[in-house]
Amino acid sequence: MANERLRAALLERGVSVADLAAAIEVDPKTVERWITKGRAPYRKHRYAVSSHLGMEESYLWPEALTREQVASASESEIVSVYPHRWAVPRDIWGRLFSAAKDEIGVLVYSGMFLAEDAGMVRVLGERAEAGVRVRILFGDPASPEVARRGADEGIDEGMAAKVKNALVLFKQIRALETVEIRLHSTVLYNSIYRADDQLLVNTHVYGAPAANAPVLHLRRVVGGDMVTTYLESFERVWSQAIPVES
Repeated sequence: MANERLRAALLERGVSVADLAAAIEVDPKTVERWITKGRAPYRKHRYAVSSHLGMEESYLWPEALTREQVASASESEIVSVYPHRWAVPRDIWGRLFSAAKDEIGVLVYSGMFLAEDAGMVRVLGERAEAGVRVRILFGDPASPEVARRGADEGIDEGMAAKVKNALVLFKQIRALETVEIRLHSTVLYNSIYRADDQLLVNTHVYGAPAANAPVLHLRRVVGGDMVTTYLESFERVWSQAIPVES
């Protein structure tokens, strides 16, 4: 059976069979067999292909990795676990965003702790001015989902007010060319803070503010799929969100 995922990945990245073969030092006919006959390469070649294409090995060859291998790689994606968001050192947030070279993503309801930190907002602006794409998703203050979260946390309409305040505090960077801000109306199970292949994932706990909930610090590892799972979730929310005019 043909490997349509690999074929589509090459088309998406604009990489020819000959280009891929040259990059990983194999015969082009070998790459053709991987595509047309669905043959799984040796592990070192799977790793080289996924690294060259910037895609997960487990996505390109889902049957090639055992559950144990995927679990092991995913476990390796965990850098740190913090019992509460307030327990994450401030310099961790600063290093996360400052290190971004391509993409920063923030998915929250209000993210007030970030919006109120003028230094962090400045870092986001500086990275945007350096050409890094910055995408920020706030909860729509008029949505029932934001109202529900406010009720769950015991602050009721205070949640919508926090979103509106955050939008004002981010106004200084909203006009930058590479900054995009949207409003979402989804039930938010996790807040996600992304810088390229690193994430801080703030889990949400019913009846408790996000500051008291745990945070996972993750870094993408080839073969793992935890980071990919969260990034796919971010993209789904982004695709349905409404742009905020600068």
